[in-house]
Amino acid sequence: MMWFLRALVGMLLVGTASIAAAQNEQYIPLLSYRIGPYAAGGSGYFGGAIDYFTLVNLNGGINGVKITWEECETEYNASRGVECYERLKTRHGGASTVEPLSTGIAYGLFERVAQDKIPMTTNGYGLAISAEGSVFPWVFPLGTTYWDQAAAMIAYLGQKVGGEANLQGKKIVFMYHDSAYGKEPIPVFDALAARDGFELTKIPLTPPATTQESQWLQVRQLKPDYVILWGFGVMNPVAIKTAAKLGFPRDRILGVWWAGSEEDVIPAGDAAKGYVTAAFSATGTNFPVMQEIVKKVYGSGKGNLEDKSRVGSIYHTRGVTYAIMIVEAIRQAQNHFGKGKVMTPEQVRWGLEHIDLSDARLKELGASGLFPPVKTSCADHEGSGMVKFQEWDGKTFKTLTPFMAGDRALVHKMVEQGAAKYAAEKKLTPRDCGKEG
Repeated sequence: MMWFLRALVGMLLVGTASIAAAQNEQYIPLLSYRIGPYAAGGSGYFGGAIDYFTLVNLNGGINGVKITWEECETEYNASRGVECYERLKTRHGGASTVEPLSTGIAYGLFERVAQDKIPMTTNGYGLAISAEGSVFPWVFPLGTTYWDQAAAMIAYLGQKVGGEANLQGKKIVFMYHDSAYGKEPIPVFDALAARDGFELTKIPLTPPATTQESQWLQVRQLKPDYVILWGFGVMNPVAIKTAAKLGFPRDRILGVWWAGSEEDVIPAGDAAKGYVTAAFSATGTNFPVMQEIVKKVYGSGKGNLEDKSRVGSIYHTRGVTYAIMIVEAIRQAQNHFGKGKVMTPEQVRWGLEHIDLSDARLKELGASGLFPPVKTSCADHEGSGMVKFQEWDGKTFKTLTPFMAGDRALVHKMVEQGAAKYAAEKKLTPRDCGKEG
């Protein structure tokens, strides 16, 4: 009997310790992927996020509250992502927010996070209509969406020909990852093709698309003016090399931001020189926040990436960008609900709806120029919509444009219409953001 009592006391003490830890720790589950054909993206992005969380903890946390996290390997698989979410959401006192870095996984979690009342971020990806916060109160496509990127891409191509009106009669091929991710921007491309009068041909690539000769032979036959490459993972260097092999000019290929990392161009060698992609964050370690990560996090042996040469790479800085926004949301929530306290998921959601990363605040954080200002609200869960374009010169990405936007009025109208349709189909009553602010 005595052994049972001792064991029971031990279990109670462990439980009490866990509760105590949870009371001073903000838990964030990370649905990461570090193996498989998309490992470069997942490891770089989540590595950057963890590096920034570690830096915040080394600097004393968020008003004394430390960030804690736990990873679950999804392999970028939608069903595994949902399993990981269910496994991690109640651990460490409960998830305060979740980030899957996968459009497919995000699709599988929309209704779950709403039911569980856990805010989900989709930083630069996911379902574009979820930017409408009145309909999607628990989803935050922070920064920018695929719809805004699509509009910005057409605006950029318009600049190359003297204005979007001059795209009339041009041929544009949309070569895309055949998945929810790849299909997401099609409505905007279709709308802009109808408006501007360019001919749009869609060519799917079945993942992982390690051979693409038939698709690029189709491109050669079509003789398009431009190819928009909407790929991810190993298919990107394959696309660049195959295009070069079949004689399609690299300067007429425009890549999505998930086809615009060092891991996409370095394996392609000389074939990638002159290749242009979109981006929603900058690259490099010349930003004060990145220098602090190098000095404090990697200098103390606490860096998350084994390959230190990846620190400051595109995927790494995107993870840092995500983490900065999450930390600022929690900080905003603390400012409103109580400094030094662990925020509930509902309070974190409030913070996510009150992010105000102005130029001045970004400078204070040492991140000025790393990504554009972001200001969210109850109605606007995106907060920016800005995109820039960069060119690979064989050694690094050179910035071609400042952060810019395409036809945001068109995109905003489509978001409103799409969200209203979703609400009607799901029999949802949109929030009154005029009252909630």
